[in-house]
Amino acid sequence: MTTAVVDHVEYPFGRGALTADGIQWTAEQDTGDAGTDVEVASAVIQPPALGRVLELEFGLTAAFRAVSSATADITYKWQARNKGGTWVDLHSAVTKADIGTSYVEETRSGLFATQANLDSLPLEVRLVIQCNEANEGRARVKNSSYVRVKYAAS
Repeated sequence: MTTAVVDHVEYPFGRGALTADGIQWTAEQDTGDAGTDVEVASAVIQPPALGRVLELEFGLTAAFRAVSSATADITYKWQARNKGGTWVDLHSAVTKADIGTSYVEETRSGLFATQANLDSLPLEVRLVIQCNEANEGRARVKNSSYVRVKYAAS
């Protein structure tokens, strides 16, 4: 049996009609109750062949704002998992205090070591946010966000 190392990259967010500036976003997602996680966007990364994950790289960009409050704090984190498994935080939760009503872009990127619950294909990735004020948080994910998986396919 021959094993091949495959390098697979996907840009799974913000797909839609072409834009003049090349930037697309997922639909905006608002928070509800204060202090409650809300999923902004999620995607399944499923290369054409499956195999053992050797390396993961993420480049994930989102934009955050308050709906109308000048004092709202938004907390966000990116997560990933083996499809249907337990979510793994890709970084510690980040809080943006007094976010304001104009969008603020944040990018999290780099290599991520495989671990239990994040070591096989297909995998899922998502952004979750919460706000300290009810119905005030808003977020969206940029189309330049990517997931790169290097894996051993047989």
